[in-house]
Amino acid sequence: MRKEIQTFALLSLTLAACGGEADHMVEAVMEGTPAISFPESILAERGGFVPEGIEYDSVRARVLTGSLAEGTIFEFHPDGRISPVITDPDLLSSVGIEVDEARNRLLVANSDRDAFTGASRGQAKLGVYDLITGERLAMVDLGALLTDLPADAGLFANDITVDEAGTIYVTETMNNVIFRVGPDYKASVFHRFAPAEGLAINGIEYHPDGYLIVTGGSSLFRVPVDNPAGLTPVVVADRIEGQDGLVWMSNGWLAITSNSENRVVALGSTDGWASASVVGVAPLTTQGTTAARIGDGVYVVYPHFNDQDPPGVVRAVFE
Repeated sequence: MRKEIQTFALLSLTLAACGGEADHMVEAVMEGTPAISFPESILAERGGFVPEGIEYDSVRARVLTGSLAEGTIFEFHPDGRISPVITDPDLLSSVGIEVDEARNRLLVANSDRDAFTGASRGQAKLGVYDLITGERLAMVDLGALLTDLPADAGLFANDITVDEAGTIYVTETMNNVIFRVGPDYKASVFHRFAPAEGLAINGIEYHPDGYLIVTGGSSLFRVPVDNPAGLTPVVVADRIEGQDGLVWMSNGWLAITSNSENRVVALGSTDGWASASVVGVAPLTTQGTTAARIGDGVYVVYPHFNDQDPPGVVRAVFE
């Protein structure tokens, strides 16, 4: 999931002790925005909603998650409460979500998790909502652009990013496609990857130097937005399996959540992401999928795909 490399008007970041066990709280105060006190770990009040995507709305100091099981976009409160922010019957499984604060939008990868069991062909749609009111602004059928698919081919929109001009990029995992959606919500196929064993295009981030960073299985790609055919693999000496969500860290590093290795890997680059090296690793206690940046912290969501245990959000501690 994305937070562009940008200068947040961060006025203060304090650590305060709380309770007998001195749980640390992170308080990020944004210029002209409310403060948020967010624990280093939160357990949701109930299970079953399966939040795969997570984002931070810094203007309103809200942690937002999607829901594979219910489609609803929830606010994940610091005390573990969850409250609906966007409810739309056309949202089947909200996967990756993207806060576009500059245009007051929430972008949602709208899929159907039953595609992975064969109970449904699935779908690949982009939902666009007013970030304040929750009003639906658009629902774009991206899968309809793939007219050459076999009748039994699945579809699954996965993750989203947006550039400075408001152009949206959405990954589709089952056919390894990146879609481009303009500010007018007209969509096109931006790039289709050649078939490759183990490739499952997933997380995506925009870099303000004009390229996308995209994950796929154990691979990482740099894709120029003005020439997607010129994509190149990002050379990383250490193999990272199960690459899922991406988020830019406050220091310019890139955090990758590995959903198969229960860890978050921080990468740094000195050559414009032609190559990268591991600069930190944060172990996770269970499977995580995506992460959001809150202040200078990276917070990972634990979805609990295969049980009814309450999901969690935890701050990644890098070693």
